[in-house]
Amino acid sequence: MTATDRGFGDESAAPAPGEDPASAFTTAGGEMATLIEATDWAASELGPRGNWPRSLLTILRIMVTSRYAMWMAWGKSLRFFYNDAYAPTLGVKHPWALGRPADEVWHEIWQDIGPRVESVMRTGQATWDEALLLFLQRSGYPEETYHTFSYSPLPDDSGHIAGMLCVVMEDTERVLGERRLSTLRDLGSQLAAVRAEPDVCDAVTQALSANSRDLPFSIVYQVDEPGLRRMSETGGVGEQLAPLAVEQAADLPWPVADVLADA
Repeated sequence: MTATDRGFGDESAAPAPGEDPASAFTTAGGEMATLIEATDWAASELGPRGNWPRSLLTILRIMVTSRYAMWMAWGKSLRFFYNDAYAPTLGVKHPWALGRPADEVWHEIWQDIGPRVESVMRTGQATWDEALLLFLQRSGYPEETYHTFSYSPLPDDSGHIAGMLCVVMEDTERVLGERRLSTLRDLGSQLAAVRAEPDVCDAVTQALSANSRDLPFSIVYQVDEPGLRRMSETGGVGEQLAPLAVEQAADLPWPVADVLADA
């Protein structure tokens, strides 16, 4: 990531002499710059875009020209702005989120991030969180996600804190990948230390039960021609979904028969 990507050292981040500051942040292009320009802000508490303070226009220009994911909130109701790089984090909330109150945009995690936002607005001190777990509803359902981010105060033209800026990096893929690889390593290590058949099932159960986030339940069956016998389970599945024995794989409520056919 270069200094320009972060919004620093980029001369285009400041309006040119004589340039209209109300439209200066749109000159770099991009979807969000266009949407901000096209939105009728007159009816909102922010008022017409031509009357926005230079401090707001400056930070908007820095944000929309950056390739680093950012969102910001401004005004009494913390109106939500974001850049192109942040749109994937919003998912189905894009572009609906633009201009909405921040606590409405992220209502499902406001109990987690609200106190951090309040602290920044009240004290003027930045926050920092690394790989924080947040259950976002960006795909139509609660989704386990992880984010490293900082909230920073934003002053208005008079120097009073009028908003906050979030610079964020999503860590979901890394965290999930590391956790799943750890489970595979543990499983391999457990299996390498056993020899008897019953011990194999115990080793599998112990390794899988340690990762309840990715494997809320598991069932181990042994094929005893022509039927199957349950050897172990985790997560308290119960006999309705994991019967102790069945005469054939097709009797199970799982696609076990397909797995055996491909074995």
